[in-house]
Amino acid sequence: MAAGKERHFLAELLARTIRVGRSARSDSTPPDLSQLLRAVLADRGEASGLTTASIILDLLEAADDEALLGFFRSLLADFSPDPVPIRALLEQPLDAAAIRSLHFLAEPPSQEVLRRLNRVPGGTARLVALRARLNKLMKEAPDLKPLDQDFRHLFASWFNRGFLEMARINWQTPAEILERIIAYEAVHEIKSWDDLRQRVADPDRRLFAFFHPAMPADPLIFVEVALTAAVPSAIQPILSPDRQRIEPEQAKVAVFYSISNCQEGLKGISFGNFLIKQVVSELSRDLPNLKTFVTLSPVPGLAAWAKAEGLATPDDDDETCRLAARYLTKAKTASGTALDPVAHFHLGNGASLHAIHPRADLSPRAVRTALGVMVNYLYDSARIETNHQAYATKKAITTSPAVTALTRS
Repeated sequence: MAAGKERHFLAELLARTIRVGRSARSDSTPPDLSQLLRAVLADRGEASGLTTASIILDLLEAADDEALLGFFRSLLADFSPDPVPIRALLEQPLDAAAIRSLHFLAEPPSQEVLRRLNRVPGGTARLVALRARLNKLMKEAPDLKPLDQDFRHLFASWFNRGFLEMARINWQTPAEILERIIAYEAVHEIKSWDDLRQRVADPDRRLFAFFHPAMPADPLIFVEVALTAAVPSAIQPILSPDRQRIEPEQAKVAVFYSISNCQEGLKGISFGNFLIKQVVSELSRDLPNLKTFVTLSPVPGLAAWAKAEGLATPDDDDETCRLAARYLTKAKTASGTALDPVAHFHLGNGASLHAIHPRADLSPRAVRTALGVMVNYLYDSARIETNHQAYATKKAITTSPAVTALTRS
């Protein structure tokens, strides 16, 4: 039996098992969620465990925010590690075996609850959606942070790079996925199907996405690439339907002009660095004429930082560039990393700050948040590891001579 048909057969078998289990319970008293959670941990039967886990997910998805908040708090209170055996173990000499025992004792039972919910067909996507709701509730309920750590710990394993599959999105990609690309685009809005077509079907455009086997029709992250003759200084020539198109073999530059994380429930789980590196590898193999790999990136925190610093909006392009250079190289978080989130992402991946462009994006949002500025981050394969190490260990930001000059003027 082929692998795809085998997976489909197993999914159908599991779904049938769950339906049978629900049918057997259809006349029973409405379930108590707390009792169901304890039952799903205690249950050793595969069929009954799947039925219980499925009912729990149904109840959680139907719950309003208040009820869900109560559930999350109960999960924290009732399924946290038992301190008694941990304390007893800590009173003993800790050799390697004891430390391993301590690790397993300290694991919250709430993590095992999530693992068992994940066994339900489609459970992974449902848990990702559940964490998205948790993230929203945490804005008013920061005490839920330990539960979010459970999700992040498990998702970091479940969405390990080894499980991810990269695919090129083109005009033959199923419509279900194309519709999601339109909905998930977070940097430069896709305004129509014609707009999408030029981004995925034009010969000098590429779009690559990461997928997970448990969510095969729902991208995790995608990057849009323009193949150009030179490093771009503005976004409009890239997005314009009237732009001058070139054949891929004529291109010298690959421009990553939009990177969109698709799943709110996977916030904090990093895929972008792996995706960019794999795209660079694939493009280099298919188009050896490409010599330069850069981004054309927004600067989303520039305007807010300038306002917080009491700095006036510059009147000319040179002043704007100097202001942006100061922000990107001098504004830091408490831990010493770049304050701008896009800068932090690319610098952490080993890119260098290559060029700053005023009036590069005159859309209302870009003018409001970034004063219209965009920047190029350069991915130089010969320098990526050195740049990454410098940023990771010393918080050093590698800049081109042109950007360095802006910071000194």
